[in-house]
Amino acid sequence: MLRKKKKKLVAVVIAVCMFTMGLPQMTAYATGTLEQLQNAQQQMQQMQQEKEEIDEERQELQGELGGLEQQHGSLKSELNSLNEELAEAAEHLAELEAQIAEKEAEIAQTKKELEEAKQAEADQYEAMQNRMQASYESPDSEYLEMLLSARSISELLNFADYISMLADYDNQVLLKYQATKEAVAAKEVALEQELAELEVLKQANLDEQERINALIQTTADYVQKYAAQISTAEAELAEIEAEIARKEAEIAAQEADIEALKKKYQEELLMSQLANSSAKRDISQVVFEEGDRYLLANLIYCEAGGEPYEGQLAVGAVVINRVLSSVYPNTVSGVIYQRRQFSPVASGRLALALSQNKATPSCYQAADAAMSGQTNVGGCVYFRTPIPGLTGIQIGGHIFY
Repeated sequence: MLRKKKKKLVAVVIAVCMFTMGLPQMTAYATGTLEQLQNAQQQMQQMQQEKEEIDEERQELQGELGGLEQQHGSLKSELNSLNEELAEAAEHLAELEAQIAEKEAEIAQTKKELEEAKQAEADQYEAMQNRMQASYESPDSEYLEMLLSARSISELLNFADYISMLADYDNQVLLKYQATKEAVAAKEVALEQELAELEVLKQANLDEQERINALIQTTADYVQKYAAQISTAEAELAEIEAEIARKEAEIAAQEADIEALKKKYQEELLMSQLANSSAKRDISQVVFEEGDRYLLANLIYCEAGGEPYEGQLAVGAVVINRVLSSVYPNTVSGVIYQRRQFSPVASGRLALALSQNKATPSCYQAADAAMSGQTNVGGCVYFRTPIPGLTGIQIGGHIFY
């Protein structure tokens, strides 16, 4: 849509430039001042319409830009929240890892304690076995010697009680080691269970971090995408703003041109009225210079070469009417080359026609008739193509006034 409007705008600008380039040579004939004024007004309407279309596009783009900026802000906020969530997950993971390390250390210590308990049990059991084996296999064992050394029954009973207490002690110690071993083993099982649970939590945390990282990446991609779209929209908006500024400047210049054309047209009407009301010389008082016939015939060719003879004579009569009027130059060359009067002079068409003598026999005939004082348009000093509202004498494709 924007490209189409740009192309259309460029076309209008080119047309305006071409139009304004021709303004310094305003004319009173086929492309006369009134026609230029109407063309300028049409151009103004078209330029105003173009500006309105650009304004609408600007408003639409501003709305889109606002939506993009809002979405971009929301995504950035979401990205910040995700980063905070990721930081919390990382902190939680660090805590879990610390707990796991601590739990692993506890398990290692428990395993060491369990090994020590197992070894103590084994040692005590082996000691008991050795004492029992010694008591039965060796008749001169410590226990037997102890019993035989008794000097009385009471002392013998005391030795027997001592041996019984020693056996009870060994049994209690063995039971204690067994209990310790079982407790340590149970503790190891519990620690292993806790460690497994921590590992599950750790994996869940890692999965959560992976999920958050994926969301962060996706959100960051969207943030970058919207940032790029915003940048593009801002560039387009800046371009549209520049186009609007140029269009406003062109409209202001066009308004000034229209005012100048209105003023020029009013001046032409006054000049026409003044020419008709002012003193006029008789054709017999005009001294034609060498080359006037050649110059007038080629001007007639440029202005009315495709018109019938009557139209060619009328153009020649307009030039001579000006020569005869006291408000215009009093020579053919002075009238023709008067500033901003005849467009073929400014465009170079007259110079080209003069260099190649483009004038046809009928153009020379019309020039001779006009220079002799003939006129079929009375005292008219302007002519142009017909337009609504303009009255005058119409001959062929021109109205003379």
